[in-house]
Amino acid sequence: MLVILLKNLADRVGIILILALFLSKIGLFRKLVSKQNINKKDKIYLSIIFGVFGIVGTYTGIPIQGAIANSRVMGVFVGGLLGGPIVGLLSGIIAGGHRVLIDIGGFTSIACGISTLLEGIMAGVLRKRFEKSKYRISFALIFGFLAEVMQMVIILIVAKPFSEALELVRIIGIPMILANGIGIAVFIAITDSVFKEIENEYVYQAQLALKIADKTLAYFRKGYNESTTKDAAKVIQEMTKIEAVAFTDTEKILAHVGIGEDHHLSGSYLQTSLTREALQSNRYIVANTKEEIGCYHENCSLKSAIIVPIREVDKVIGTLKLYKGKENSITKVEIELALGLAQIFSTQIELSKVDYQRELLAKSELKALQSQINPHFLFNAINTIVSLTRTQPDNARRLLIHLGDYFRTNLEQETEDVDLSKEIEHINSYIEIEKARFGDKLEIIYDIPEDISCKIPPLILQPLVENAIKHGVIDKIEGGKVEIIARENENATELIVKDNGVGMDKALVDLLFEENHNKESIGLKNVNERLKNKYGVKYGIKIESELNIGTTATIEIPKH
Repeated sequence: MLVILLKNLADRVGIILILALFLSKIGLFRKLVSKQNINKKDKIYLSIIFGVFGIVGTYTGIPIQGAIANSRVMGVFVGGLLGGPIVGLLSGIIAGGHRVLIDIGGFTSIACGISTLLEGIMAGVLRKRFEKSKYRISFALIFGFLAEVMQMVIILIVAKPFSEALELVRIIGIPMILANGIGIAVFIAITDSVFKEIENEYVYQAQLALKIADKTLAYFRKGYNESTTKDAAKVIQEMTKIEAVAFTDTEKILAHVGIGEDHHLSGSYLQTSLTREALQSNRYIVANTKEEIGCYHENCSLKSAIIVPIREVDKVIGTLKLYKGKENSITKVEIELALGLAQIFSTQIELSKVDYQRELLAKSELKALQSQINPHFLFNAINTIVSLTRTQPDNARRLLIHLGDYFRTNLEQETEDVDLSKEIEHINSYIEIEKARFGDKLEIIYDIPEDISCKIPPLILQPLVENAIKHGVIDKIEGGKVEIIARENENATELIVKDNGVGMDKALVDLLFEENHNKESIGLKNVNERLKNKYGVKYGIKIESELNIGTTATIEIPKH
């Protein structure tokens, strides 16, 4: 009897799981579970959905001795785990209340109604522990078993006469505990698949953000104005499903592309209260309704928005706004996309300042060196930072600061000599970004006495370090180390960059400073020429290298 009942219950549970699988493909449900903050309306929707699952569980149940062996608990319990106490309570009221109403005065109707309600509340209370658990399916399985045990206890306490209740529990107890506990675990596995798909969407959005960055780099390198932002907004709208894209500065709209562009006109003053709030608070804001957006235009079709500040260093200079034409339609994925784009655009705008400052440099030698802002280094740095934004936000922020310091040093350099310590700070910003990319493959050793006193031409040592990393240790599968050494003697300060990388043969070393040799050595050529021009022909870079052993680059800075 128990085996037959268990088999029949498993068939009923299968029906619920098929419905759950179908539900996981429906956009409304996916949006509800992927939203960052579930509001009251969302909780009502979830309560209705999981309450209906409970009702289906009742109707697909098996009549036994005046009661129903059923899978009602599955919908209610999963609803509580996913939606919290309110969803658990409301779905329990819906499913439990239905059970009482279809069998008023029935042998177990009151007991089943009470147990359904309490199981929903129990799941809601467990939600925080469930979300933190590394083993969500096992968690759901164990507590699903316990919830059904609780139902059996309630039947024994409430249903009368006790002898009939005891006989009923003897028949249905084990089958319902096993079938529904396993069913709850599988239901959670199905919903977890939704989250995994959404995670994959995050990866896609990160890649999309980089593609957008690649296409918009040329625009923002020309500055942050009406022309460049309009071109960038068109790129974003074309490459995403966003219905409107806008940029503002702190006072007016710079560009608006998509729905609403008939009254959100470029050059006009800010028209939404939410934009002003984002600018003042220096934080991103999500609006789920037209009223929250706060547009004065009566027929405005903008219903949802994510508004993200755009910064130049630590100063807010405007906002990026992504709009949709339906309420409650901004998902976590779109929030991450907007945040990623805003970070990238902020960096690109900072780079536009680099370009502007570069034009102002008077000395052609330093100008030539500063013009070598390697786009691959920039995109690799941005890619690394984007990948850390969600998992290691503090580390991502630290790397952004280093990236800003790196480019700020490039654009602020004067033609006068600088302290060695300042050059080392600049090198350290570069190294921190490279270490984040290559991890244990890259080891940096500083051997610089604290009391050393030396002034050097700006940006004279960093190209040597970059060359050692790019063409030395990183080309080795196992990586390697770079040593930055400073030594003082009577007449000069010796600066050495030494690596244990792949090395070079003598023929290649002899060609490094040839005029028509590999363009990748332009940084070394520039440094070599600047040293010779400043201190004399004997003060160029001295390079010693051996294949599979490493390379040592040495420069001397005379004291007099």
